[in-house]
Amino acid sequence: MVMYRYRGVTALVTGASKGLGAAYAHELARRGAHLVLVARSGDALRRVADEIREAHQVDVHPVTADLTAPDGVTGLIAELDRRGHTVDLLVNNAGAGAVGPFLSSSLQRNVSSVELNVTALMSLTHVLGGRMAERGHGGIINVASTAAFQSMPYQASYAATKAFVLSFTESLAEELRGTGVRVMGAHPGATATGFFDGTTATMNPAFIDAPEGVAVKTLDAFARGAVNSYPGRAVNRVASWVPRVLPRTTVTRLTGQLNRRLGLHRAHDLG
Repeated sequence: MVMYRYRGVTALVTGASKGLGAAYAHELARRGAHLVLVARSGDALRRVADEIREAHQVDVHPVTADLTAPDGVTGLIAELDRRGHTVDLLVNNAGAGAVGPFLSSSLQRNVSSVELNVTALMSLTHVLGGRMAERGHGGIINVASTAAFQSMPYQASYAATKAFVLSFTESLAEELRGTGVRVMGAHPGATATGFFDGTTATMNPAFIDAPEGVAVKTLDAFARGAVNSYPGRAVNRVASWVPRVLPRTTVTRLTGQLNRRLGLHRAHDLG
């Protein structure tokens, strides 16, 4: 098998201003990829771009965009075209999710997570993936989660969006097999990304993976030709097997019990 080479390709990373997105950007640059970095937070995005330019001899182009806005994706595509960027590798990393009981959580937070995790990811994949298919080469990494493999009470809409990403990615990977365009889903577990910032929920540091390690394992798996990657501790992949053998109602009840022990049934947004 020929390993995928990152050197010299142009990679677009969404959600690149912090956390896992910033880790993907740094690791891609270390491997020689040029970058288009996308996020809502312009100042933070430019800081990440400056850090990468200082450390690596690659081109870095930050583009501020809100992918949940009605014209967010179309505006981003128009800006890419205006700047003359051809994207060889798309890393759909941007993601968000509500936490806590669904009916008492912010409807807008839930809807925004669907717009970002599902609609924006699908739209970018359609436009940029279509261009890759026309050229006969390219790659797409869709960052899902171990949450994709089972329903998750108190993270109901988030898990549902990641289940979409899992199914969509596997289907597209098969559709594009043999075309020169490769598609992979990445399924990290709990990662130190500030995911629960702005809420009362917290993560146990003993069970959190570092984003830098997740980025390395994701890109290694894509280079090897994987369709799904589990770029965290081994228990994350093992946990994804359980929903495949137990009844779905049983898995949902067990997940609900776990999330109640973690206090997510009492979690809510701050402010």
